[in-house]
Amino acid sequence: MQLPNGVRHRLDYLNRSRQEALVDIVRAIVAEAPLFVPAMPGTGKPMSVRMTNCGSLGWVTDQERGYRYQPAHPLTGNPWPALPQALLDLWDDVSGYAKPPEACLVNFYSDEAKMGLHQDKDEQDLEAPVVSISLGNACLFRVGGPVRTDKTMSFKLSSGDVVVLGGRGRLCFHGVDRIYPSTSTLLKNGGRINLTLRRVSL
Repeated sequence: MQLPNGVRHRLDYLNRSRQEALVDIVRAIVAEAPLFVPAMPGTGKPMSVRMTNCGSLGWVTDQERGYRYQPAHPLTGNPWPALPQALLDLWDDVSGYAKPPEACLVNFYSDEAKMGLHQDKDEQDLEAPVVSISLGNACLFRVGGPVRTDKTMSFKLSSGDVVVLGGRGRLCFHGVDRIYPSTSTLLKNGGRINLTLRRVSL
């Protein structure tokens, strides 16, 4: 399978022990910055994922103000938890980018959740890649080109896989078509966690 130029799939990048360590990190993040349900701009329709963030900035969306980055949790008003060293190290290893990430978006997918095709383009620094980490149940990941009508392809992402969208692939449309229940024992109640590391400012 030939992925779009700039899109890299690191199969089984994280072994089981590193996955478990990241789950513990995510639990600590969620304890400090609770999961919330984001809403689509304009319509206010709730997304099927729950999310939170860590880092100096966090990605949020709501009906009134739309997609944006902000330094505080939208419900608690508290600053996001700091980016843990394990994620900074992972970025250094796979991103090929000198500046550190400023945001880690934490998405939790139930087994019924999905994510429509979209571009990650709310960042000022589009030279920096987006690094995506999969934990828990496998998903069917879809990726296309920089135009929504470009041809797409789909492939399975399993727990421990990492995807990097960089270079010419930085603005490729991508999404999650479905979750495959009971394909991982990492999360005791099922579902999938996706961690997305992003550099926001120039």
